[in-house]
Amino acid sequence: MTPPLKEVEVVGLGQACVDFLGRIPWYPNMDGKVEISEFHIQCGGPASTALVTLSRLGIRCSFLGAIGDDEFGKEILKGLKEESIDTSHLRIRSGHTSQFAFIAIDMESGNRTIFWHRGSAPHLLPEEVDLSCFSGAKILHVDGLMLDAAIEAARQARSMGMKVVMDAGTFREKTPELIPLVDVLIASEEFARPLIEDSLTPENAIEILKKMGAKDVIITLGYRGSVGMEEGEFIYQKAYKVKAIDTTGAGDVYHGAYIYGIL
Repeated sequence: MTPPLKEVEVVGLGQACVDFLGRIPWYPNMDGKVEISEFHIQCGGPASTALVTLSRLGIRCSFLGAIGDDEFGKEILKGLKEESIDTSHLRIRSGHTSQFAFIAIDMESGNRTIFWHRGSAPHLLPEEVDLSCFSGAKILHVDGLMLDAAIEAARQARSMGMKVVMDAGTFREKTPELIPLVDVLIASEEFARPLIEDSLTPENAIEILKKMGAKDVIITLGYRGSVGMEEGEFIYQKAYKVKAIDTTGAGDVYHGAYIYGIL
């Protein structure tokens, strides 16, 4: 059951897609082929996967975004509702297609390769963002793709006393406008590369992103863990050693878990 809007604790804004996942014993050469041993279809996307993580941990969530009215869009809507995520503010674009991805997962390592198509559904617009109904929300989570809408949402969230968390995967033209509105910026190691002329390290990435206005910055390092800064001191967290089955969405789950920790 989806929660009443006033009881929503985390609002997520960003992209959602359909993932077609298959596990393979090896990657074929050009013009080669390989049999898929396992196959799954599920809802994916950075912001939506973070919300699924939170919902499974008992946190009431709502997703804001835009999808097409095609079969993939119906699958996305179904997947979010099955995870008890409110979709009343998810825009469905008539006559447009939704984003989808084919994901090949190596059976030995769990690492994946993604082939994706954006779809034709126009992004969520700033004028379509209204957070006023989420009076009990504590956190806004944005994935940095729909930047105009994310900036507007972050401004509204700040005025309502909500914390803003950003999943920073790709540095885009308007990203510098969003960063000063962010309380917690969780970035990939490569996110800050366009800003750094010298050799890129997680530490100098944190320093430059904090100078751009983000309050707290965490850099994820894959199997090596993550690093952040507290009162001017770098804090390192090693990853737990596990047997990886499928690394798809691992970073998105990290974002959801981090949000759970600061609620």
